[in-house]
Amino acid sequence: MIKVCLVGTGGISGAHIPAWDSMTDVKLTALCDIRSECLAPYPDKHHYSDFDTMLEEEKPDILDICLPTYLHADYAVNAMERGIHVICEKPASLKEEEIERVYSTARRMNVKFMIAQVLRFWPEYELIREVYQTKKYGRLLSGHMSRLGSSPKWSWNNWMMDKEKSGLVPFDLHIHDLDFIVYAFGIPQNVRKHRASLPDQDYLNAVYEFPDFFICAESSWYAAPYPFSAGFRFQFEEALITYEAGICKIYQNDGQILDLTADAEGDTGSINLPKSNAYANEIRYFTDCVMTDQFPDKVKQKELQAVVKILSTF
Repeated sequence: MIKVCLVGTGGISGAHIPAWDSMTDVKLTALCDIRSECLAPYPDKHHYSDFDTMLEEEKPDILDICLPTYLHADYAVNAMERGIHVICEKPASLKEEEIERVYSTARRMNVKFMIAQVLRFWPEYELIREVYQTKKYGRLLSGHMSRLGSSPKWSWNNWMMDKEKSGLVPFDLHIHDLDFIVYAFGIPQNVRKHRASLPDQDYLNAVYEFPDFFICAESSWYAAPYPFSAGFRFQFEEALITYEAGICKIYQNDGQILDLTADAEGDTGSINLPKSNAYANEIRYFTDCVMTDQFPDKVKQKELQAVVKILSTF
């Protein structure tokens, strides 16, 4: 049985904790947070307010880091220096050199380390990468990705609105789409970008240019209470693939429309994607890598460094 501890029971931990609890071959034994009220909803776990004490007493095989961005690298290195495998929420750091520090520590200590870039495990996004690589619908011509919402006023001590701690929209929100772009298509040859940023809001629009296609991507923290949404449109020679309002469809040039998320009932043209939880997928993948002694190279150091290098120019 793999023993797991988690530090940071803020927003994203609400996706991680149920994923760990759903697995039968691991046990999430303890949680750590300086806020006791964030630990209270989990009475079946051991509660800690001190990180080092938790690691010393629990001696976990895996640590899951869900802390604010500016704490990621130091906490990851601390755990790996003790021989603990680490999965950490994105990004590894706001600084490119810190990514080398965490990965070099993992190599030196012979432990597994992975940044949880969840779109790499999201079926609808993985579909785009597969179609691009197989050229099932011909060449990719263009893409549009969006990730829009309002300013996160709920964060602990308002850390997300502090540029030095979160990196704002580029590092906290836009990083999802850019990471997928680099993962699926490689490093863009050129980036054209625009940004509108004020103390209470942040919006960016970027065009990532490749030799044969381009991808527009926009991300926002609006001051206005705009509801969160995320999706894409990818134009291939023979089809348009969209993911809008949680529905993924393929609009073929021959007029056929395939709904990839509908419940198939007879000959409806549906091609069901797996109904899976991408957060659970990434956690399952990392755990399997620990169990089989394989380094989790679905998320590569060089790609993470390329993403941070681009984001640092915004």
